[in-house]
Amino acid sequence: QAQLVESGGGLVQAGGSLRLSCATSGVTFSIYVMGWFRQTPGKDREFVAAISRSGGSTTYADSVKGRFTVSRDSTKNTVFLQMNNLKPEDTAVYYCAGTPSWRTSTIYNRGSDYNTWGQGTQVTVSS
Repeated sequence: QAQLVESGGGLVQAGGSLRLSCATSGVTFSIYVMGWFRQTPGKDREFVAAISRSGGSTTYADSVKGRFTVSRDSTKNTVFLQMNNLKPEDTAVYYCAGTPSWRTSTIYNRGSDYNTWGQGTQVTVSS
C-alpha cells in the first residue's frame, strides 16, 4: 500500500537549518506530485511547498519563499524540504503529501488535492 514516511525533524535554534525527508513506497513516485504542509495546535493545516512530478516546477508559501527549497530524488523515491534561516514561527508538525498526476508540470497547493499523507515530523525552532 502507499506509504509516506517523514524524517529529519527536531529542535533547532533560530537561524539554523534542517532537512526533512519523505520516503515513499507503494506508489509510482515518478507520476506523483509531492507537497509539504505544516500544522500547529489549534490552527488549520498550512501549505508550505510543492514540486511537480518532473521536478521542473516548484511553488512555495510566501512565508517560506527564499528560505525553504523542495526537491526530489527519483532514484530514492524521496522528496526533501531544505529549511534554512528557520524562525520560531516555523515551529509545527510537518507533513508530506502526494498524489498522482498525468501532467508533468502540475502542482497542487491545497491539501484536498492530495490523497496520500505521511504521519508528520515535529520541527521546533527556539528563539
